[in-house]
Amino acid sequence: MMGELQELGRAVKQAQYRQHRALDTALSTVGTTLAQWDALRAIGRAAGASARELAAATFQSEQAFGALVGRLTAQGVVERRPGHGRRIEHHLTSAGERTLAAADKIADEVLATCFAALPAADRVTLLDLLRRLNAEEAGRPGRVSRPD
Repeated sequence: MMGELQELGRAVKQAQYRQHRALDTALSTVGTTLAQWDALRAIGRAAGASARELAAATFQSEQAFGALVGRLTAQGVVERRPGHGRRIEHHLTSAGERTLAAADKIADEVLATCFAALPAADRVTLLDLLRRLNAEEAGRPGRVSRPD
């Protein structure tokens, strides 16, 4: 029989998997993917950030983020600019801003559906619990805190 903690871990993963599939499907209608939308959000929140900072913010390796931002640059939604020293800064283009706005609207609709079974008070509680878990994990030695 599966232990309670294993069942909890699986339930969290199942909810995340369902959410990711729904987001990927819906975001395709505006020509983007979940990973691309996440990168656009990170760049939009931290214009001028380095690839290292953005990789951490999107839970990716620098190599994976570099490949992703290369595709976004080729699509004309992100531009790289020289920064101080060897730093390369990342910015959204006007097309990137439009894509992000459209994707944000779709994501809000998808996430509203994903969490519709929970009353508002339960969603607030769930968010608080997850924030507490993430704060505890970030505070452990050898762990890296990665913002959303």
